[in-house]
Amino acid sequence: MFQHSPAPTIPDARGPLPGAMPAGASLGLPQQRRFPPVATVAAARSVGRIEDQAFIGSTRTGAHVDRDGAITWLCPERFDAPAVFARLLGGEEHGLWQVGPASAGPAPAADRRRYLPGTLVLESTWITRDGTVQLVDLMPTSGDAPHVVRIVRGISGRVTMRSLLRARSDYGRHVPYVSADDQRATVDLEPGRLWLDTIAPTQAADGDLVSEFEVSEGETVSLTLTWSPDADTPPLLPDATGLLKETVDFWREWIGQSTYAGPHRDVVERSLITLKALTYSPTGAIVAAATTSLPEEIGGIRNWDYRYCWLRDSAYVVEAFLSCGFVDEARAWIDWLRIAIGGHPERLQIMYGVAGETDLPETVLDWLPGHEGSAPVRTGNAAAKQLQLDVYGEVISALYEAQLRDASLAPVVGPIVTDLAACLENLWPEPDEGIWEVRGPRRHFVHSKVMAWLAFDRAVALIDAGHATGPAEAWRALRDEIHAEVCALGYDEQRNTFVQYYGATELDAALLQMVGSGFLPPIDKRVVGTIEAVQRDLSISGGFLLRYHTRGAAPGLDGLAGDEGAFLICSGSLIAALARVGRVEEAEILLDGLLSTRNDVGLMSEEWDPHQQRQLGNTPQGFSHLAVVQAVLAVHAARGGQELVRTKAAL
Repeated sequence: MFQHSPAPTIPDARGPLPGAMPAGASLGLPQQRRFPPVATVAAARSVGRIEDQAFIGSTRTGAHVDRDGAITWLCPERFDAPAVFARLLGGEEHGLWQVGPASAGPAPAADRRRYLPGTLVLESTWITRDGTVQLVDLMPTSGDAPHVVRIVRGISGRVTMRSLLRARSDYGRHVPYVSADDQRATVDLEPGRLWLDTIAPTQAADGDLVSEFEVSEGETVSLTLTWSPDADTPPLLPDATGLLKETVDFWREWIGQSTYAGPHRDVVERSLITLKALTYSPTGAIVAAATTSLPEEIGGIRNWDYRYCWLRDSAYVVEAFLSCGFVDEARAWIDWLRIAIGGHPERLQIMYGVAGETDLPETVLDWLPGHEGSAPVRTGNAAAKQLQLDVYGEVISALYEAQLRDASLAPVVGPIVTDLAACLENLWPEPDEGIWEVRGPRRHFVHSKVMAWLAFDRAVALIDAGHATGPAEAWRALRDEIHAEVCALGYDEQRNTFVQYYGATELDAALLQMVGSGFLPPIDKRVVGTIEAVQRDLSISGGFLLRYHTRGAAPGLDGLAGDEGAFLICSGSLIAALARVGRVEEAEILLDGLLSTRNDVGLMSEEWDPHQQRQLGNTPQGFSHLAVVQAVLAVHAARGGQELVRTKAAL
């Protein structure tokens, strides 16, 4: 038998875990020894539902962990790089890293999971006939080399554990060369190499690395996977215990800066941690979600790549950070924005790569069957080249809020705001694809026009405050012109509601954003009428909202066939709107419903199916966690809590 390491102290806000050694104990990895693994093969477990996925991340990339201990999605270099584990969008053959109790049948699901309080460190627990064992998963935020650290810890009895590392390069397309010797195991990828470090006996066979070992009470075995683009330069041997402590400390120190102390504080902090995990720390970009092509309808075609930085999404996330006291993230995002714009605001795109890339070609990966057979699987996003007028308002609003929180940012954001407003002067009268990125004809979307109004309103305010130079009077006149046009062409007086686009009868949940923008006072009858009309027309079971109506098999307004679930950001918008117009009790009821869509570890995807009671779409979704933060804060403010910096309920 190989020698086990004593159990390290796993930091926990509630004190040491049962069986842990005293504080300061070291993992003390002995020199590795290799033995042939026991010939036990676990049968494949079907891919879990979207809500079965937990998430760990490094603020550069992230990994999804299923209930059975399998990492089902990992892009080791950065969020939008090719995945080496892609079971989430296919099957076992497309790559995974399974760690859990050895079984002749399907890999068993953990009996319980949680994040260590105040962190993104995941703890999964199995209670078996032979004993109880825990798996601690994390991705360190420090250092240049991306790591995935998995620490198996014996709680009671003696449990046989199995690790199956099946990396497949290029989204599960290629079987790599693997090797295991007395030093460490390796996986040759295109590009780069993975190194697996563990004291557990490991064998290479058929492109897999298999380790099997036993763990008793108080013992630990760590498995650390490291990626490097340079296959010829091995990374340093990792210290799993040190990386665990560093990672726990990082997350707790970061969330400790939050200024929110009202109701649902734990929920808000979990969403803030998730939003932070979607940031790309080398540049300050913020991705919309950490996955591609998780379906908005099971078996449907509405499957998109969200691993990029949308200006709209990231601007709203920045406002949410600011509302809870996080200014550094705003500064970093503004630095990224300046790089992305590159001195050419006239070339503004609605999304970019995390390093400011403009070319995001949409491609179908036809070798992947998709999550639960939902094809196609796409990478890239053709919407990058669309005209979406609303992004000007959302970006300028976030910049305006940033300088309110940090006066030193005023001279930085001033030129960006005036450059963007100058570009919008000629663009705002045009039809566009709008916030929902329709792939049908352009229209004069009311939401887009309201956001154009917001852009000029905030630009004028910045000039009036002496923080920018520009044609304030001309933009004031433009602002008033847009306002008058929207009220004349975008409002249905007979029904007392604004509509989706000029001349339409259809409604759109994006209209709810008007309530927090200042376009009209919350007590205005047109505002209240629009809220009520959206509820009547777009509400489904449980009070959740559709974005707009789809048409089943026939192409809808967005140019696409198929249906979709309720967009959770729309629920957040409705809750905030109701709170602002004084219907706080109703807002609180809907808030309870929104929070019920979180999975067992508090994560949310893009959509919710209230009939099947399941999550839909990419996960974790920034917009959905943004909805939680903004809805909770709006209700708290309406109940007389601490006054908030204005934070729109995004959509």
